[in-house]
Amino acid sequence: MALQQRLHTKLVQKLILTPSLQQAIKLLPMSTLELADMLNQEVVENPLLEEVQSDDAQAADGAAPDKTEGEAGAATKVDGWDDGDYAYFFGDYLDEGYRPRAQQEVKELPPIENTLSTASSLADHLEWQLSLQATDESTRTIGEAIIGNLDDDGYLVASVDEIALMGNWSPDQVEAALRLMQGFDPIGVAARDLQECLWLQLRHIGLEGTPAERIVTEHLRMLQNHQIPELAKKLGLSVDDLKPHIETIRHLDPKPGSRFNRRESQYVIPDVYVVKVDDQYVAALNEDGLPQLRISPVYRRLLEKSTENPEETRAYVKDKFRSALWLIKSVEQRQRTIHKVATSIINFQRDFLDHGIEFLRPLVLRDVANDISMHESTVSRVVTNKYMHTPQGVFEMKYFFHSGISSSYGDHVSSVTIKQRIRKIIEGEDARKPMSDSKIVSILQKEGLVLARRTIAKYREELKIPTSNQRKVFY
Repeated sequence: MALQQRLHTKLVQKLILTPSLQQAIKLLPMSTLELADMLNQEVVENPLLEEVQSDDAQAADGAAPDKTEGEAGAATKVDGWDDGDYAYFFGDYLDEGYRPRAQQEVKELPPIENTLSTASSLADHLEWQLSLQATDESTRTIGEAIIGNLDDDGYLVASVDEIALMGNWSPDQVEAALRLMQGFDPIGVAARDLQECLWLQLRHIGLEGTPAERIVTEHLRMLQNHQIPELAKKLGLSVDDLKPHIETIRHLDPKPGSRFNRRESQYVIPDVYVVKVDDQYVAALNEDGLPQLRISPVYRRLLEKSTENPEETRAYVKDKFRSALWLIKSVEQRQRTIHKVATSIINFQRDFLDHGIEFLRPLVLRDVANDISMHESTVSRVVTNKYMHTPQGVFEMKYFFHSGISSSYGDHVSSVTIKQRIRKIIEGEDARKPMSDSKIVSILQKEGLVLARRTIAKYREELKIPTSNQRKVFY
């Protein structure tokens, strides 16, 4: 049977994302800083985009609108554009006096010299001591290898044999260099585990041979589990006699290197400010740092005189013109969408804004999506990497979306509110008789919240609160 080629007509439906829609979707998850970087890059790459400077913006406020729309339409007809309605839809954007956002007052930044600072790292601090105390080149080289294998807390993460394989060294040489470095400041650095770290600190303060050393070297697990009576029995001491030794151990530093490797503070720039005007909360977008864009008048005149320019030039300018217009429109659409979502969150979380976390109500993406007549995926993109500055503090926009738990009073309570209540219950307990998870369940049941014990245990672990046995304190 011979193969034949035939033509068939078929009607199908496909979802096609236009370039403009793809661009709008791309802009939604961006934070304000990411958007500013992207717009600045577009200004560099697209000659038709121009940033409005403060002086130009002020002058444009007092200037009357020109005939850009009519002239652009005339140029379109002469050149035979298929997209002749650009001027109709985007006339406001083409106007030289168009200002999409209020101009912020430019503040003079401090000199760069005032912002520079250097901090000594743990590696720098140890290398300085090594250069002073190393007696030969081999010890110095081994010491540098040890420093390179310390984590942020100052613990050695490589074994002696692994370090010996890094160079032509014997394990004895590495052990000798390691003993030298374990006497460096901070005491306890280059330890291989918590037990050795605490023992090095006890040795430094002259507590070798004491019950404190025996606890660290032989019974550290019992101390971690708060098995104080059993520990006292093991050491042949009373609980009262054991307390000073336990207090000594508690004052040791389990992470000696952390104070040299402090993480820099990550400052959050809110994307939305929640401001109370009279008795209502209003969402104000933070557009500080976003460039104000317009179509360059120079290149617009090239379009107006399109018949006088080569075909290649006209095609290039048309392409950049479309790209610039859709970018400006997409940015404005993004800002309007963020404002809608923020306003909806404010309406749902009014009690939280007035009174705090205890009044945070359950909220899901579907609630906001239905409120503003948008799809859940759009709301999800909007709240990604966005922060809101509220009277209760700065929160990620995702923070306001939590599942709810039914109470016996008929309403729903946010899981965040329940976690906050658990934290307060534990903070107010007697440290000598800490509450078990079952006891916390009973307390919440009296308040109308019916939860399982495993749910309380899950929330407690998320709050990084230890068990009741580990929280117990012996006085």
